[in-house]
Amino acid sequence: MKKMFLKLVLFCLCLWRLDGVFGYEVSMIEGHSVTLNSDLTEMKDDDVIQWRFGDENTVIADINKRADRITVYDDVLDGRFRDRLKLDNQTGSLTITNTTTEHAGLYKLQINSEIKRFSLTVIV
Repeated sequence: MKKMFLKLVLFCLCLWRLDGVFGYEVSMIEGHSVTLNSDLTEMKDDDVIQWRFGDENTVIADINKRADRITVYDDVLDGRFRDRLKLDNQTGSLTITNTTTEHAGLYKLQINSEIKRFSLTVIV
């Protein structure tokens, strides 16, 4: 039964939207990559984007188009994101590669004054 469930999860890895206050919920199998989509097709020249993680709201990545600056802070939180974060400079979407259970939790995306929340679950 567990093997069949795992195959179903592998087959159905998907991102779905929850209506209401929270935002998006994402499930991922450990070791795979996941992209948290900003829903932008292209950033504007004055956009400022910031990605935060966890209850501490730690900044893990940001883009400032006005300053022409893209920064990934993969050394924060004891380096749990080291060499795992990819930030799309066109859309602002965040990809986490080779996920582990340490990457599970709440992600917050702020685009200018708009905030989107993502809950990532990593299945072992």
